[in-house]
Amino acid sequence: MNRRFSVDLVIIGLGYVGLPLARAASAAGLKVVGLDRSAPVVQGLNAGSSHVDDISDADVRGMLDRGFRAVASPEVIADAAAVVICVPTPLTEHGAPNLAAVDAAVADIAAHLTPGTLVVLESTTYPGTTDEVVRPRLEAGGLRAGTDFHLAFSPERIDPGNPRYGLENTPKVVGGATPDCTKAARALYERFVGSVVEAKGTREAEMAKLLENTYRHVNIALVNEMAMFCREIDVDLWDAIRCASSKPFGFAPFYPGPGVGGHCIPIDPNYLSYKVRSLGIPFRFVELAQEINQRMPAHVVSRAADLLNQQGKPIRGSRVLLLGVTYKPDISDQRESPAMDVAELLLERGADLSYCDPRVPEWTVEGVAVPRVEDHLAGAGQADLTILLQQHSEFDLGPLADHARLLFDTRGRTADHPQVVRL
Repeated sequence: MNRRFSVDLVIIGLGYVGLPLARAASAAGLKVVGLDRSAPVVQGLNAGSSHVDDISDADVRGMLDRGFRAVASPEVIADAAAVVICVPTPLTEHGAPNLAAVDAAVADIAAHLTPGTLVVLESTTYPGTTDEVVRPRLEAGGLRAGTDFHLAFSPERIDPGNPRYGLENTPKVVGGATPDCTKAARALYERFVGSVVEAKGTREAEMAKLLENTYRHVNIALVNEMAMFCREIDVDLWDAIRCASSKPFGFAPFYPGPGVGGHCIPIDPNYLSYKVRSLGIPFRFVELAQEINQRMPAHVVSRAADLLNQQGKPIRGSRVLLLGVTYKPDISDQRESPAMDVAELLLERGADLSYCDPRVPEWTVEGVAVPRVEDHLAGAGQADLTILLQQHSEFDLGPLADHARLLFDTRGRTADHPQVVRL
């Protein structure tokens, strides 16, 4: 399968996974082309503008200086030594895996696949996708995986907003359709990732990603459920977690919150439960965790109503300020953020709602623009109830309790104070 190619790497999908991959590969000296169906994304990148939190405009300009370019046409695949699929895999409205973007990417690759190319799927999916869905479509043209081209799966592990771990210093798992496919994928990633871990095959690599996030999903559900009853038995759960964390073995701390959000935890376990259900086997652990975590926004609103009632105020007509509406601190990403569900429930109950988020200049809930507060301290002083949903670093949490009339801290980030109630 030895052949000379004019492009080292084509990355399909230039979002929060694909763009950091492109930056790392181009910084290592690879000739990289990004392929995206969004014309504004392609035009913006070629003009030196980033649309991803962790990638600055200066980063993009540096990539362009090193030869990177973004395109919307898949013909470039025919000239690529390697093609990596980094497209989103959301859920359908019925909660089933939605592989439409993967299917489209695979169709583009199949139409331009040439001997010697390495194809890697990074998009999160259920075990068996690479072998049962991707492989047959790529082999339909007559080329064979492991003989004429290489095929592998490597789960993305991008953690947006993480200042310590990025693509280059997070171990990369690779699993190939054959041992030679694994070696080819390893050789690619070793050019710009510090450590590569070989899986037994594609299914094990696919399962590794789902296991990582299902582990978090289940443990977050555990502490969320504890948060629902600890108040009733007069237990400070945050202090209990602090004490349990002092144990140097056998315990990893997880923390309650208003719900789970983002591209992984609310989504990935559904891919695993989908696969298990297809076997006719119940997957009660994950489904129960999903139920608990999805209940948290309603729990937050119920607590908010109780707090206002204790002040002699109904939730209808009360001024409620939401602090932080993204799914993680210090990023602008709002995907699956529990803030949306909290806001919808508050609006349904007639709250006079506003929000403050330095990363989100405009916010619409159920088609209605929510008023934005610029100064979180001044806003907390005017609101009947302030709910801390996300602890952006721009929020001065020390004085917040002094300024707020009543502060409901769903993240456990503020100190004990007469005006503060924790989840």
